[in-house]
Amino acid sequence: MKYFKLLLSIPLLALLSCENHVPNSETQILVEDHAIKNLATSSDSLHQTKKVYVPVYSNIYQSTRNDRTSLTSTLSIHNTSETDTLFITRIDYHNTEGKLVKKYLESPIYLNTFETIEYVVDEKDDTGGSGANFVIEWYGSKKLNPLFQAIMIGGLGSKSFSFATEGIYFE
Repeated sequence: MKYFKLLLSIPLLALLSCENHVPNSETQILVEDHAIKNLATSSDSLHQTKKVYVPVYSNIYQSTRNDRTSLTSTLSIHNTSETDTLFITRIDYHNTEGKLVKKYLESPIYLNTFETIEYVVDEKDDTGGSGANFVIEWYGSKKLNPLFQAIMIGGLGSKSFSFATEGIYFE
């Protein structure tokens, strides 16, 4: 009988100890695969969008201007914060002439603390040319200092090489 009363009291205690917590609708964010479904906030600092330019190279010149080596390029976006979420509203890929080649986002996304997201331009994709770039727009708390990098890798014969570039802020 003791055990029966104990078994009945555990679910009752669990129900009574639960708080009726309703999230603040002003800051509620519903997500699916990092896509933001709803974001309403009164904080002006959250809406100050910043732009970053990241140079990438889908190919580089080898011996002459007509002899090129194709590269695989990876854009990496790192949320370096231990406490704040990074929101990204735009990732656009431009070619050497500055023309838009591809929009990587249809709607804003987010990165959790210390999270990294990557976008790859395949070696066979030469639409960017030797002077391609990504333009990224993002926002978050004023404390955020995300890292935007591109890594390129390629090879000549039996040798391979890689190099990196970092994004710069612009208006």
